[in-house]
Amino acid sequence: MKISRTFDADMIAKLNQSVHQLHVELYPQHFQKYDVHQINKFFKEMMEYDRFIFLLAKDEGQHVGFAWLELKQYSQTVFKKAYESIYVHQINIVEQHKNKGFGSDLMKEIYSIARKKDIHTIELDYWSDNTIAESFYEKEGFVAYRKMAYKEL
Repeated sequence: MKISRTFDADMIAKLNQSVHQLHVELYPQHFQKYDVHQINKFFKEMMEYDRFIFLLAKDEGQHVGFAWLELKQYSQTVFKKAYESIYVHQINIVEQHKNKGFGSDLMKEIYSIARKKDIHTIELDYWSDNTIAESFYEKEGFVAYRKMAYKEL
């Protein structure tokens, strides 16, 4: 498998469809229907900023997945110390390529980027009903250190 940084917003938008559709199915009250043109435009705009990194995974000439990362810098406040992190906005593997280690390979590449940039924290979040994501991240060694809750009135 080959993993490389990409600026191909078209491909990322296409690979995003299944993860976006999962979010729509789990939380239709929060997510809009998938619109490839709007999502493509959004990703194209994000790719103009140095702090966003899009990784594309290919295996035997086929696109098998992607990751959308953000390099974050948190300033010191009276409450917290300053730190840097890589925030994983999304990671997705095409359905027919799941459970073959491609997600773990993408995560290894993310860890490598962090080490090269001397960043010691990888952050991410996932929706509580997304048990597939929860299992994957637990397997990768992630632990919850904050939980978010909401109440609709």
